[in-house]
Amino acid sequence: MSDLNRTVRELLEGSLPVLWVSGEISNFKRYDSGHCYFSLKDKTAQVRCVMFRNRAGLLDFQPREGMHVEIRAVVTLYEARGDYQLTVEAMRPAGLGALFEAFEKLKAKLAAEGLFAAERKQGIPTFPKAVGIVTSPKAAALRDVLTTLGRRMPGLPVILYPCAVQGASAAAEIANAIRKATERNEVDTLIVCRGGGSLEDLWSFNEEVVARAIADCPIPLISGVGHETDFTIADFVADIRAATPTAAAELASPNRAEWLGRLNEQRRHLQRAFERQLQQRMQKLDALGRRLRHPGELLERQRERLQALTLRLQAAPARQLERKHNSLAQMRLRLIHAGPDTAPARARLERAGQRLEAARVRSLEQRAARLGNLAARLQALNPTAVLSRGYALVETANGKVVQRADQLHAGDRIKVRFADDAVDAAVAGKPVEQQELF
Repeated sequence: MSDLNRTVRELLEGSLPVLWVSGEISNFKRYDSGHCYFSLKDKTAQVRCVMFRNRAGLLDFQPREGMHVEIRAVVTLYEARGDYQLTVEAMRPAGLGALFEAFEKLKAKLAAEGLFAAERKQGIPTFPKAVGIVTSPKAAALRDVLTTLGRRMPGLPVILYPCAVQGASAAAEIANAIRKATERNEVDTLIVCRGGGSLEDLWSFNEEVVARAIADCPIPLISGVGHETDFTIADFVADIRAATPTAAAELASPNRAEWLGRLNEQRRHLQRAFERQLQQRMQKLDALGRRLRHPGELLERQRERLQALTLRLQAAPARQLERKHNSLAQMRLRLIHAGPDTAPARARLERAGQRLEAARVRSLEQRAARLGNLAARLQALNPTAVLSRGYALVETANGKVVQRADQLHAGDRIKVRFADDAVDAAVAGKPVEQQELF
């Protein structure tokens, strides 16, 4: 008997291909193992069916008693009882075959026309001024979208373009709502959405009139139809497809808390950078301040050096004269000891004394002339002396000496220093053409 049943099973599975069968579910049972057992019947016949757990878990609907379905199955024989049965690989509600065929046909047509092309997709604004929603006022999806928009970006204007999302007139109403949003031009992001449902429930979003309206819409459009596993023609034509209406609201609106966090982080980064720059500039200013010397301090140093040189210059002839006197005294002593004839030596000594005196006088006159020249040069370098001749010293508000007219601009505050005092002033206009002073 076992061999017979095995042979019959092999004949059935080998001779009959995988086929589609339609009928009404009867005696449906789902066991704890996840396997489903039922009968599929029509008016005159029925057949036992089994759908194992791995296949049953892929269903997007719940089979129930009396439901008309279409199954794709393999004809086989349960050897233990000798029962002929169908092993179900897929199941769908009856009538979906034609809908799937229409879906694929329209999808191929619109794809060939380029309505799904990536290059025609528009970017979604990061910060929309207003968001439009095309859906039913009674749809649960609307509440989800409004709740998400209110949470992510409170105060964002939202405009509803009401329409039916299910039924015979739904496709035309959806298309008209999209066109109305285009004509009114009051939003810069548009969401077309509805909650999940069966293929028939979502069929309005698979109509060509809706696809054409989305393709012609100049407003960036997000499609949020059904659940994550649902796909419609509207999803392919839209600029971006969201898995759910809530996800569509998230794509259409910036996250206020997230952006505030990013702005705060940028503010802290800029503040730290500013503080570092300020510290570096302050250190550089301190270093330059240590290097900077006031002209009066430099002048004082030159004056002290000049005084030292003057003292050395005044002391030099006296020291030289003293050396000459000492030398003369030694020569006198040598002369006395040399012999009794001192007249020639005395005469030479007198002449030498005269020459020495003349040399001393010339040396003093030369040193005095040089000293006078140095004093005159020092006086010429004295800023106060220059200012006393009618000149003025111009400084910026921070004390920097102005050397050229192009360093100043209209409205700049300056300090003009004269020989007796200084005054504050402001630049009235652009530099005038330079003229000869004399």
